[in-house]
Amino acid sequence: MRLLLVEDDPALGPRLAKDLKRKGFAVDLVSTGIDAEYMGDEIPYDIVILDLGLPDLSGLDVLKNWRSKGNNVSVLILTARDDWQERVDGFQAGADDYLGKPFHFEELLERINALIRRSHVKPDTETSGAGIRLDDRRQSVINQLDQEYSLTGTEYRLLRYMMLHKNEVLSKQTLTEHIYDDHSDKDSNVIEVYVRRLRKILGNDVIQTKRGQGYVFGDKL
Repeated sequence: MRLLLVEDDPALGPRLAKDLKRKGFAVDLVSTGIDAEYMGDEIPYDIVILDLGLPDLSGLDVLKNWRSKGNNVSVLILTARDDWQERVDGFQAGADDYLGKPFHFEELLERINALIRRSHVKPDTETSGAGIRLDDRRQSVINQLDQEYSLTGTEYRLLRYMMLHKNEVLSKQTLTEHIYDDHSDKDSNVIEVYVRRLRKILGNDVIQTKRGQGYVFGDKL
């Protein structure tokens, strides 16, 4: 899953980005409102963590601008401000959740995962489909034979995105946009390599190729 982190604190931003990457997210970090709005307009992020107190354009204005243009990406506001009115303003502007600083990283992670499940109409805590279960905490997958396999970061992001879009045709370009951050080599042909690796674990029938279109994960193929 690809995440935009908008945080101008020179210590907190890079630390959060590192921790989120360790948990399996492809993370783009920006520190200004102008950069945030541009990135959010250009890239189909799965979720945004947005600080309000930015040096140029406020996070609230960034959020309002996104919503006015029909950008419905899930947004979690992250700020040191405790004023209840600002929280109300954030929700009225279109925020999906709100977390004040200081915070525990574990709580932030759980809120992020909850927003992702909610945005894909998944009220439970397990990502599953076609007899496959994905353990988000361990970044592992349990196949139909109840065998558990650890996944690399890229394998985990790819499989999670596919499972959250079960029975949809996903092009290589779409998959590339959602599993790599802005600094990664985005060679879409590498997707084929990771799909082959996942098929060795899950079986060839779980992920099928639609020639000229992309890949489909699911049990209604």
